[in-house]
Amino acid sequence: MKIGLYASMFGKDDPPTLQSIESYIDHAYDLRLDLIDFRRDRGFSSEDSDYLIKTKLACIEKGLAIGYLASGGHFVGSDEDLRDKVATAKGDMDIALILGAPMIRLFCGQPLTDPEERAREIRCFQEVADYGLEIGIAMGLQNHPSTGDDVIRIIEETDRPNFSFLLDTGQWCGSPARNRGIPDPDHDIYAYMQQTAHLATHVRAKFYKIDSGKEEWIDYERIVPILAEAGYNGPLSVVFEGQDINDCDDKEVMRLAAAQLRDLASRL
Repeated sequence: MKIGLYASMFGKDDPPTLQSIESYIDHAYDLRLDLIDFRRDRGFSSEDSDYLIKTKLACIEKGLAIGYLASGGHFVGSDEDLRDKVATAKGDMDIALILGAPMIRLFCGQPLTDPEERAREIRCFQEVADYGLEIGIAMGLQNHPSTGDDVIRIIEETDRPNFSFLLDTGQWCGSPARNRGIPDPDHDIYAYMQQTAHLATHVRAKFYKIDSGKEEWIDYERIVPILAEAGYNGPLSVVFEGQDINDCDDKEVMRLAAAQLRDLASRL
């Protein structure tokens, strides 16, 4: 498993310790990580081809692969809303192609119950996937939030070879992070991960409280073996969203998170 970093721009430090794509690239390099993930609407100073190519070259020079480019998704709303969201996802695929990112991230959102809403959602995923097949870009479905059943349903119903699962450890229905570290007894997030790990091609490893050197809200000593048992061989990408409960600064949070993942992966 490879260790990466998501350029989230959600730091808690004031003034920000990391506030640009370039600062995240430098920090990933300083930590000797394997890859970096980007979010299209955060940190980029331009969407011009020259700037995107310069960003790609900076990653190449520092030995960092680009894992994915985070886009939107959440394919619910009016017909006009859906057209706009699909157009945005396709445009982000064009940006990913220039950057050299093989995949974009798309949210699924809260599980839908209305059959027509579900059908419209699937049609949107299919349309974006078909465009991705034309230009050579994959899609990763992020559980934000979802259950294991819903992830499997969406991927099976979309039925496209370039549509995989981007597993987020902290965004399941009932995740402790949604209630300041307190688990929801109605949802077993580890069961959801065990149910879907075989579909995962990328893991967003969320960190919240780790100033002790070990993440306290999510059990990675349990998660990493689940992934290994499913044959997972992809990235574990550190995602820190600026929780103000750590005594250390953002850079140290990310260093501690990467060190914990690296240690757990080395034991397999």
